Amino acid sequence: MTANEIDDADLPDPSLKNIIDQTTLQWVFVGGKGGVGKTTTSCCLGVQLAMSRKKVLLVSTDPAHNLSDAFCQKIGREPTPINGFDNLCAMEIDASQEVASEIDSAEDENDIFNQMFSDLQNSIPGIDEAMSFSELMKQVQQLDFDVVVFDTAPTGHTLRLLSFPTILEKAFAKVWELKDRFGGLIGQATALMSGGNNPAAAQEHMLGKLEETRAVIAKVNAQFQDPAKTTFVCVCIPEFLSIYETERLVQELSKYGIDSHNIVVNQVLFPEKDAEELSEWYEANASGLPKEAQEICSKMLARKRMQDKYIGQCFDLYGDDFHVTLMPLLDHEVRGVEKLKPFSELLVNPVDLEE
Repeated sequence: MTANEIDDADLPDPSLKNIIDQTTLQWVFVGGKGGVGKTTTSCCLGVQLAMSRKKVLLVSTDPAHNLSDAFCQKIGREPTPINGFDNLCAMEIDASQEVASEIDSAEDENDIFNQMFSDLQNSIPGIDEAMSFSELMKQVQQLDFDVVVFDTAPTGHTLRLLSFPTILEKAFAKVWELKDRFGGLIGQATALMSGGNNPAAAQEHMLGKLEETRAVIAKVNAQFQDPAKTTFVCVCIPEFLSIYETERLVQELSKYGIDSHNIVVNQVLFPEKDAEELSEWYEANASGLPKEAQEICSKMLARKRMQDKYIGQCFDLYGDDFHVTLMPLLDHEVRGVEKLKPFSELLVNPVDLEE
């Protein structure tokens, strides 16, 4: 399916303009299979949002950070202004390091609390990553930005990340249930661990910390499940494994109650033409081409036919409900603000190249 066929069909606008126009959005996640162009899409979306919002933040949650490479400048753990913008910042942070540093800084204040809190983290599978995520969200919420765009890790890691609010809410609900039922025993255990050195303060510190984290998670979970505030942009390329993983991602997002109605298909060969048009041109002109050029054109046409097949499947699956945006494969890398700006325009203003 080509860009012209998309226009002729009565389908949702094939662009991300709906995200730019939705001024209530506070959290935009961009994710998909590894190597499909998530970081480029995130950066381009951030560039477009910066044209209409007061302050925009790009956050990389992928352990293998790429924002620095995309913008060709050093980006660290604190919001770093992007060259050429006065309202766009980016940061690359490791949430697990944030938790470790916070606990280390508090060691001198309350050793018993840290020991108990550490024991709690180690007692529930996955709780350490979930607590890291809560610290990440707490840090981001304290910053003064209109909208935050998350450049996420590949699909599996991202699904775990998005499930953490639900996991933590259930875990804290169980902890509070146990506190209500066995409050006396918890007090005695705290007294034993503290050696009688102000056990009430240690218990209060631990429960206060848990309540603070629980409140953050409850707020984050409510916002994640509010389509007016949160949406997820799925990114893929027109190949079987990527389309298949996108379908799995869409289903999992629905299970967690997270809105998703945009799909970006990257690396598309000639999105304004279909394979049959190119084949007709090739057959009419192949005899005048060198053998090497004929081989290149033949391989390109084979790949174009494959892409058209999977793009058609993508529209069959999502075309009625999703904004499906086709982004062209370029003859150069999209790195640096001077390349990202023009490429980002294609996210919101798909160009009819036949005009």
